Amino acid sequence: MDNRYVIIMAGGVGSRFWPLSRHEKPKQFLDILGTGETLIQQTFRRFKSTCPEKNIYVVTSAYHKDLVVEQLGIDPLNVLAEPFRRNTAPCLAYGTFRILKENPDAIITVTPADHLIVKEDKFCQVIQESMDFVSNNDALLTLGIMPDRPETGYGYIQADRKKPVKGYDNLLKVKTFTEKPDIDLAKKFLQSGDFFWNSGIFIWNIKSILAAFEEHLPDMFTAFDEGRKFFGTKQEESFIGRTYTECKSISIDYGIMEKADNVYVKCTDIGWSDLGTWSSLYEHSETDKKGNTILNGNIFSYDNMGNIFNIASGKVAVIQGLKDYIVVETDDVLLIVKKEEEQNIKNYLEDLKKETKDKYL
Repeated sequence: MDNRYVIIMAGGVGSRFWPLSRHEKPKQFLDILGTGETLIQQTFRRFKSTCPEKNIYVVTSAYHKDLVVEQLGIDPLNVLAEPFRRNTAPCLAYGTFRILKENPDAIITVTPADHLIVKEDKFCQVIQESMDFVSNNDALLTLGIMPDRPETGYGYIQADRKKPVKGYDNLLKVKTFTEKPDIDLAKKFLQSGDFFWNSGIFIWNIKSILAAFEEHLPDMFTAFDEGRKFFGTKQEESFIGRTYTECKSISIDYGIMEKADNVYVKCTDIGWSDLGTWSSLYEHSETDKKGNTILNGNIFSYDNMGNIFNIASGKVAVIQGLKDYIVVETDDVLLIVKKEEEQNIKNYLEDLKKETKDKYL
């Protein structure tokens, strides 16, 4: 039996990519890069070269289960439906206990569904090296991305350069995790050379992660452990419905990774971006001579610089005199926001929700 498994986390709502990313079809189900593949399709394809397709599980909302099956052509039994969102720790507890029923010796890679990885060959090599390491060690391993700028939108991992792992390149013990810093602190992180972006990609053996759940999130561990007999049966759905009601909403980073003492980081450069914002998409898109990116639409541009334009198909837009703006139009929504203010899009959505309920979300 092949012990290599993957859990793809596909339950996010992608609110910072509104209005393209909507409840009906969040960003992981969109071809946001114009490659002919949606982000989750890219992720799925990428991992088919690192483990058997039958060993890839996707955890998503119950609402989007059919969409996952449609886009990936995956066995519906490999799509684990969450009744509602509870952050990444319950998501991974569900995936882990489901895999445990099938293979108690599993080596698991965990990945978000909506990240960009440009250097795919190198990525596959890094995943294989990471799997080799965790298969023989009680370790919770994360991929740390070598930063090339003082980014304030990512979390950071501080590596202990005094504790490299013998026999593995750029594999170090983790000192600390730090949430998104301000610009001054981000600059210090970059200068120190000890800090790496937290990719949100994890690799571990199933025994290590279960032990970590039992130690650091004991209530969650117990809740899922009590249902071992239900996983892979017709009773699984009703059990998960009850269990998720009891689970607190907490991330795997805060619940386990920041507390465990057996956390390691593989420091690498795989051309990674979490594509969390319009600006991050801008960085990976082609621009014209004045730095404008036209993602979609027939646009007549005059005296514009550094903008992101996405206009609904079948329409014409005449735009003049904008600098560093995000302009996104769908059939029912028009968004015009300064790039430097895009972190406030979530706040704007809250105001919109108060006035229109969920009509435009």
